[in-house]
Amino acid sequence: MIITPTFRRALDFAAALHCTHLRKGTQIPYLSHLFSVCALVLEQGGSEEEAIAALLHDAVEDQGGEPTLRAIRKEFGEAVATIVEGCTDAFGQPKPLWRSRKEGYLQHLETASPAVLLVSCADKLHNARTLLLDYRQHGEALWRRFNAGRDETLWYYGELVSLFSRRGPAALAAELARTVDELRSIASGAAE
Repeated sequence: MIITPTFRRALDFAAALHCTHLRKGTQIPYLSHLFSVCALVLEQGGSEEEAIAALLHDAVEDQGGEPTLRAIRKEFGEAVATIVEGCTDAFGQPKPLWRSRKEGYLQHLETASPAVLLVSCADKLHNARTLLLDYRQHGEALWRRFNAGRDETLWYYGELVSLFSRRGPAALAAELARTVDELRSIASGAAE
C-alpha cells in the first residue's frame, strides 16, 4: 500500500485531537496507542481506510461524539466514518455504566464488518499488551487506573478473545488470546 496525502491528513487530525492526552495513569502520550493500533492494522494488510480508522478509532468516543464523527465523515469519507463508528462504544458524556457499555459493544461486534473487527481487535490487542506490561511493573495497583477492576477487566478481555476467535481476524485474535491468557495467569497467581 502506498501512503497517500489522505493518510498524512489523518495523522494530523489525530494529533490535533489527542496531542495533549496521556494513557490512563501514565505519562505516555495517547498518540502512541493510536500509532500502535494503526501499525497492527497495516501489518495485517489493512487498507488505507482501515489504517486511517485505526488512527481515529477513539476520536468519537473521547473527543466530541457525533460532531467529531461528522467531521471524520466529511474529511475522510463514509468508509472511514463507518469503521470509526463501529469501534465506538459510547457517543456522549457521561458514558453509560461500564458493564452495560461493554456488553452492548460485544453484542455489536457479533455482526460487525471485517473492517471493524480488524481495527477493534488491533485496539484490544494493543490494550491487552499494555495491561500485561504494566501489570508486570505495578502488580495489582494497576487495576485502580480503570473504571472496572481486575475481575471485570479480565471478564471483558475473555469475551473479546472468544468473539474475535470466532469472527476474526485470526492472527490478531490468536495473539490477543495468548496475551490475555498470560495476563490472567499472572494476575490470578498474584490474587492467590
